[in-house]
Amino acid sequence: MSLYPMALRLEGRRVLVVGGGTVATRRVPALIAAGAQVEIVAPELTPALRSYADAGRVAWTPRRFAPVDVEGAWLVHVAVDDPEAAAQVSAAAEAHRIFCVRADDRDAATAWTPAVTRHGQVTVAVTDGGDRRRAMAVRDLVAHALEAVPPAAPEFKGVALVGGGPGDPELITVKGRRLLAAADVVVADRLVPGMLLGELRPEVELIDAAKIPYGPSAAQEEINRILVDRAQQGKFVVRFKGGDNFVFGRGGEEALACAAAGVPVMVVPGVTSSIAAPALAGIPVTHRGVAHEFTVVSGHIPPDHPDSLVDWPALARLRGTLVVLMGLKNLPKIAERLIAEGRAATTPVAVVQEGSTAHQRSLRSTLEAVTADVAAAGIRPPAVVVIGAVVEVADTFTPAS
Repeated sequence: MSLYPMALRLEGRRVLVVGGGTVATRRVPALIAAGAQVEIVAPELTPALRSYADAGRVAWTPRRFAPVDVEGAWLVHVAVDDPEAAAQVSAAAEAHRIFCVRADDRDAATAWTPAVTRHGQVTVAVTDGGDRRRAMAVRDLVAHALEAVPPAAPEFKGVALVGGGPGDPELITVKGRRLLAAADVVVADRLVPGMLLGELRPEVELIDAAKIPYGPSAAQEEINRILVDRAQQGKFVVRFKGGDNFVFGRGGEEALACAAAGVPVMVVPGVTSSIAAPALAGIPVTHRGVAHEFTVVSGHIPPDHPDSLVDWPALARLRGTLVVLMGLKNLPKIAERLIAEGRAATTPVAVVQEGSTAHQRSLRSTLEAVTADVAAAGIRPPAVVVIGAVVEVADTFTPAS
């Protein structure tokens, strides 16, 4: 069969989807992303489709298909497994000269959905003459090639605040990795996934923020100055941090500095170690019947320090999970303060060092014994401290590496 390939601009145009099951669940998100006015006709919807309807992203007519439904549609997707019902839909579409995709019988359809891969603004669609597996294989080869070739610089000119995740280079987001590969300047902290820096183009200016020779406050001012300066030179700048820029990463300060200078800012969230490190050690920060809340605090300032903004008495009264970042140095005072404020000395505690990396290790203890246990085990930063009953879930769950 000879096909004529093309791309459809569906924004603001009505697309009819007949069927509310698994096939429709797979097709509808791309139609929504294309800006189509999606109408689903089906007696029932999957929970995912129902959530789109509840949010107003699709219109749902809760009944079986009627031929009048195709009127005004630019495209029809048949997502039912009943050949007789599907034939009725495609016949109505044919009568109105509307292209129709059929999930049940491609030979009876007037349009096919190709195997698709998307990389930024590039979309590659592979059609086939019936050999779907080959089309998907070709699609995957093209996707691999696109990943290996540095993308063109984005039209956006400014600063992208990119979270690199907890340490494993595969835990950066797809968007974060794409922007990193397109950057002209990368300002990186010491906890970013180092292997990703090795993938930068040779001409990229790499600035190690950890080596800026100033005190903490002055160093941040210098980082802000560099971000603004390079962006005002017309360069695409990526501020690259471990975890998430907005979880004790000073991303807010950097965003405000750029905004004050008139420099556009793009935010790409990262996987925060406050959740990832415990999870990779088998500890969910919330668990049904155990913890209905979790709190993340910075432990870089001890509880008795006048600059501390943490309400330690309130934290001690909580029944849920407490996650402490940057708190290993002050862990003795933190544990002592929590116990003094009423948290049980026998409260389970876990410390996860270098979560998600090849050097990950974890320790189990209690609030009263954790200081001595950490010292004996030689646990060192970066480490995440988890306090609460959820630690005991790790007794029955060990995630694969």
